[in-house]
Amino acid sequence: MSVPAVVIAAPASGSGKTTLATGLIGALGRAGHRVAPFKVGPDYIDPGYHGLAAGRPGRNLDPVLVGEHRVVPLYLHGARGCDLAVVEGVMGLFDGRIDENQAGPVAEGSTAQVASLLGAPVVLVVDARGHSQSLAALLHGFATFDTSVRLGGVILNRVGSERHEQVLRAACTRVGLPVLGSLPRMAELEVPSRHLGLIPAIEHGSAATIAVAAMTDLVAAHVDLAAIAGLARSTVDGPAWDPEAEVGAFARERIALGAHGASVTAEHAAGATAVDSAPDGHGTPSGGMSFGIGPSGTRAGDSATANGSASIGGPIVAVATVDSIAAGGTSDLLGSISPPLGGPVIAMAGGPAFTFGYAEHRELLMAAGARVVVFDPLRDELPPDTAGLVLPGGFPEEHAAQLAANTRLLTAVRELASAGLPVHAECAGLLYLTRSLDGHAMAGVVDADAEFGPRLTLGYRDAVALADSPLWRTGERVRGHEFHRTRLVSAATAGSAWGWRGGLGERVAEGALVRNVHASYLHTHPAGNPTATARFVAAAAEYARVGVVVRISGPVR
Repeated sequence: MSVPAVVIAAPASGSGKTTLATGLIGALGRAGHRVAPFKVGPDYIDPGYHGLAAGRPGRNLDPVLVGEHRVVPLYLHGARGCDLAVVEGVMGLFDGRIDENQAGPVAEGSTAQVASLLGAPVVLVVDARGHSQSLAALLHGFATFDTSVRLGGVILNRVGSERHEQVLRAACTRVGLPVLGSLPRMAELEVPSRHLGLIPAIEHGSAATIAVAAMTDLVAAHVDLAAIAGLARSTVDGPAWDPEAEVGAFARERIALGAHGASVTAEHAAGATAVDSAPDGHGTPSGGMSFGIGPSGTRAGDSATANGSASIGGPIVAVATVDSIAAGGTSDLLGSISPPLGGPVIAMAGGPAFTFGYAEHRELLMAAGARVVVFDPLRDELPPDTAGLVLPGGFPEEHAAQLAANTRLLTAVRELASAGLPVHAECAGLLYLTRSLDGHAMAGVVDADAEFGPRLTLGYRDAVALADSPLWRTGERVRGHEFHRTRLVSAATAGSAWGWRGGLGERVAEGALVRNVHASYLHTHPAGNPTATARFVAAAAEYARVGVVVRISGPVR
């Protein structure tokens, strides 16, 4: 049976969805509900606040990045063990990916699309400033624009006075929508923001905890929680997303090809290079190796299970080190995955500078056989026996001096990359691998400098892999998302990771491939590309098998 849900949406960005959703998650939890928190779209920051409020990782539901068919299974997976879900929308209710060929009113990736897929009602949060009787017309439009989306009620936000509230309530009554809450203007609840939105909860520290508690108090005092809980519905059912099943197909492919399938060799470990001809006329040199990861043959430790799935490079059992709730690292993240028995060590950067990531990424890595160890590049060294490195997104530009001061780690990462170990770097990870970031020395793996730029780069991309790497094969297509205000300068000519068409049809080549390093501004969702994660773990397992791993003395601080 599906967990009932309520979707928090708004007519436009800036209406107060995050405050309402976070406070609602906290208030419902305080009232005794086990709440599953979700965010529509690719946003990494809001789920951090959701996670603080819920005591479990906030998760994303993005039809663009994972495919429409995966939204419901991912919802069922993330809501397991809960009795209620709160889904925060993105932008305005009907806003989504802009497509001139779109048929119908529901844009891809919109809150409306996700609400329809879940069969869940929408509560519309309205910024009441400047509204009076005309609010009725606005609500009428949203209620009738698409009948597949059901408005269950309204929450009035930033109400100026009792008289103002009376007028607004009358407008809602006129169109038959119940008012489920009315919140006064409280500027002190504003969470600090900067160039890419809210400051992530893990960076905001104790102030984030205080802010979440204040949001919870506000919603508990001014929203009808019983009415919200009674409104919640979901019409979906079926199998939940299963990370082990997702990577099992890759394992079966490797076993079917047998021992003579393509595999990593000692030559690869020594850092050999190759040039691949890119599709679509790019013809870009890869600057990396023709990796050939997956499929490869079986070896000791590979085994098929009763249902036909198989482990990759050892048992499909591993546990990540516990990170903060805001970073999505609580034990709830692990689901049914068993305690560790072995497998390659994947070092995953975390801490204040690397806060952007999806909970499903770690789950897939572990399901593919990896032991995931989270470390903080601001102060830590690489974990012992590191066989692969994941550098996710975040705000390294805010911590460049401290990152540069950890010279021992920078040296180790540079040596790791030179040894040919698999490295997956997205956005912040790309910046960390450059020669310098805003004048501060970085790892120097990617032959470019990075600096804070004059404009925001934002949007979905339909990308094609321009060369083989530990994650992708030449010509494979993926949907990703860019979200940054930094840029690369003084970049040497090198192999690009991705190619796509720009808004005017121009060819864009982006990212860098250096040996087995795949570095790019493009954020991808691992749940939408599980084979890439399985290949990455297989690459790490092979390097661990031949002994090409990074070893350091002493425990990680």
